[in-house]
Amino acid sequence: MRHQLFDIDTALLTKRCVIRRFRENDGKAFYKLLDGNRDYLLDHFPYLMAEAGKSRKGAEIFVRACIAEWLLQQRYAMGIWLNESTELVGFVQVFNIDWGVPSGELGYFIDRELIRQGIMTEVLARVVRFSFLQLELDKLIIKTLIDNYASQRLARRVGFSREGDLRSEYRMPSGVLVDLMRFGFVRETYGE
Repeated sequence: MRHQLFDIDTALLTKRCVIRRFRENDGKAFYKLLDGNRDYLLDHFPYLMAEAGKSRKGAEIFVRACIAEWLLQQRYAMGIWLNESTELVGFVQVFNIDWGVPSGELGYFIDRELIRQGIMTEVLARVVRFSFLQLELDKLIIKTLIDNYASQRLARRVGFSREGDLRSEYRMPSGVLVDLMRFGFVRETYGE
């Protein structure tokens, strides 16, 4: 357990959003977000849909597991809440943390109605800052489907560089193996 992480921020602010750690009873709002984006998420986040997307109860169990993993310093999962409406509109997490490096992977999505409005750019930039300056990670990784051009543009926009392709790295729910593109960002190249 890293004692210096006991007092990290649990809410991050951007111009349009609050990115905050999940709280008890956020499962209802999270299920609504998952259900409203079901078609996209089934292909891109099948593990999430299997865990949290089946029912409100499943979503609440997932949310509470995220809270526990935050406290255990295993994963930092947050909801993205719009300032104007206080509605949950997205999800972002720092996961697959290797404290030996230290490094972590970013995963994220936003409601399909808000794609291409720049919200994820400001959210991801803020989470990168949090990861480098508060979690004190030295490296961040993003993996995208080889044809997820929007996510690849987003990764580059916030400072990530392409590191290579991972062949047959991800199995789609249909059973087909597909390639992923890997992006990395190291703290030494991060400029506030």
